[in-house]
Amino acid sequence: MKRDILLPFAIAGVLAVLASFPRESSAGEQKVDVSRIHGRIQFVTSFPDYKVQVVSSFPDLKVQMVTSFPDKPGQWQKVDSFPDYKVQIVDSFPDFTIQYVDSFPGAGK
Repeated sequence: MKRDILLPFAIAGVLAVLASFPRESSAGEQKVDVSRIHGRIQFVTSFPDYKVQVVSSFPDLKVQMVTSFPDKPGQWQKVDSFPDYKVQIVDSFPDFTIQYVDSFPGAGK
């Protein structure tokens, strides 16, 4: 009797958990909101949060390297510990592309 009452709640809980996972785009990959990528960045060779490719034109994100207060989109401060994000520089299959700039950082394209 109790099992019959609890079963719908258990199913609803499982469905709620499954609904909270991000959905993939039609191409099978999740698009990154590059406007949120700023702060303390650690460059790593394995287990990154994001894989990025450095390009010279048409980037997804224009990155300005700063030494303090990386509080705007595209402003990155290179750190060795306690990063906000871990980034790996790759030559192919990046999550998004970046271009280093001296001014006006932020979303490209």
